[in-house]
Amino acid sequence: MRILRRYHDLDPDARGASAAIGNFDGVHLGHQAVLDVARAEAGPEAPLGVVTFEPHPRQVFAPDAPAFRLMNAEARAHRLDRLGVERLYELPFDGDLIALPPRDFAERVLSRGLGLSHVVVGRDFRFGKGRAGGAEDLRAFGAEMGFGVIVADLVETGGREISSTRIREALSEGDPGLAAEMLGHRHRIDGPVIAGERRGRTLGYPTANMDLEGLHLPRFGVYAVDVDILTGPHAGRARGVASLGVRPMFGENRPNLETYLFDFSGDLYGAELSVGLVAFLRGEERFDDVEALVAQMDDDSRRAREALA
Repeated sequence: MRILRRYHDLDPDARGASAAIGNFDGVHLGHQAVLDVARAEAGPEAPLGVVTFEPHPRQVFAPDAPAFRLMNAEARAHRLDRLGVERLYELPFDGDLIALPPRDFAERVLSRGLGLSHVVVGRDFRFGKGRAGGAEDLRAFGAEMGFGVIVADLVETGGREISSTRIREALSEGDPGLAAEMLGHRHRIDGPVIAGERRGRTLGYPTANMDLEGLHLPRFGVYAVDVDILTGPHAGRARGVASLGVRPMFGENRPNLETYLFDFSGDLYGAELSVGLVAFLRGEERFDDVEALVAQMDDDSRRAREALA
C-alpha cells in the first residue's frame, strides 16, 4: 500500500483510484462496507483507495475535548493495508483544506488533484468549509466533473447503526466483545513498547508497557489479550493478560497498558506491538499489600488463559 500525504503534483500511477472517503476511525464494519463498494467499482483497472484526514478533524475543531480516537494513524493504515487498500491518501487537515468550499474540494482535491475514477461515501458524509456539502451535493459534482459517486447505506447491528461512537461506548462499559461485533475485528491498541518502572519483573510478571496518549480509554481493568509483535527479533503472535489503567496502588500515574505475555522470554523494548482486547476480566483495584496483588495476578493469568483457550 502506498501512503500519499498530498493531493497535488501526484505521479500518474498515484491517480485514478476508486476511493472511499471518511475518517475510518476503527475501520469498523460500516467502513468495510463502504470499502467493499469502492472495491467493486474499481474492477481490474483502478486501484482501491481511501481518502482520509490527519489529524482527525475533531482534533482540530475540539482540541481540548477528551481523547476519542479508536486507533492512531499508523494502526489505521495497518488495518486498511490488511483489507487490500492500495492507495491511502492521508491528507493534511490544515487551514488550506478546511477553507475549501464544497465545490472547490470536489474539483481541486478529488477531481483535478487525485483524479479519482469513483468515490464512495456514507449517506451521513459532510464535506467542505463549514461542513456545508452533503452526499447528494457530491453526487452532483461528480456528474459534472467526471467521477462516479455512490452513496452507501449505513450498516446496522441489533437494529442500530454501527458507528465509532457506539464502539467507544461498548469499550467504556468493558465490553470488548460487543465492540468486536461492530468492528469486525478485535479492538486493538498499537504502538511501541516503552520503558516502565520495572515493577513487574520483581513480582514475577514482566510486562510490555505502551502509552495510550490520544486514544479513547476503554474501561480500566484487566483483560485477556492476543498480541501481534510486529517488529524486532521476536516478531510473531502471542497471548497474555493486560492491565489497562493508572495503577492506583503505586500513586498517581498516567494511563497506560501493561501486557504480560504467556510463555515468553525476551526483550521487547522499542518493538511495535498490536494488543487485541479479547475479554474483560475485572476492574482496576487497589490492594493492601504486594502479596495480595501477586495472588490476584496469578488468578488473572489463570482466568485469561481460560478465556483465550
